Amino acid sequence: MDDTRNAKSPKAPRWAWLVATGFGSGYLKPAPGTWGSGAAVLVWVVLAHLAVFVPKAAGEAWFAFLPIAMTWLAVKAADRVVRETGTKDPSYIVADEFAGMWFALWPLRWELLSALHEVQDHHRARALLVYALPFLLFRIFDVWKPWPAYQIQSLPGGEGVVADDVVAGLYAIPVGLLLAPWVLRMIG
Repeated sequence: MDDTRNAKSPKAPRWAWLVATGFGSGYLKPAPGTWGSGAAVLVWVVLAHLAVFVPKAAGEAWFAFLPIAMTWLAVKAADRVVRETGTKDPSYIVADEFAGMWFALWPLRWELLSALHEVQDHHRARALLVYALPFLLFRIFDVWKPWPAYQIQSLPGGEGVVADDVVAGLYAIPVGLLLAPWVLRMIG
């Protein structure tokens, strides 16, 4: 937990701290946002595997649900933590990276899932490279903050913490869709 607690604000529940810090990944240094983005990919991989047990239409609904639900949860958790600490957007809050990263992963959802099931060594490297594309695109847009990402982070509380990362993840979608065929052919 953070030692900058604001005495006037209610204490955030443990679940809010767990979610807001990306299960503790937000405390890793240097670059907690990058660590949080990596943790987001790992959690997404675990949750994405649930899509293989249902018909493809239900899997599509699951993949659409993940980033939307994470955004809602991230806003709630971040809001509770920033109110407790009295801070605007502390670096240890990385739930916003989870939400944005999960949007960035969306265009390659089935390719990412199938890449994990390849068993030959050169395919394992391919899986890592497939995951690198949305990861790098999200990190670029998250750091760059092109319009309206920079402006939207001025929203109050959890909305301001999460909104710019969601915009970064949304920017990564069309770029990922454009680059994916070339990248997949290159590493094919």
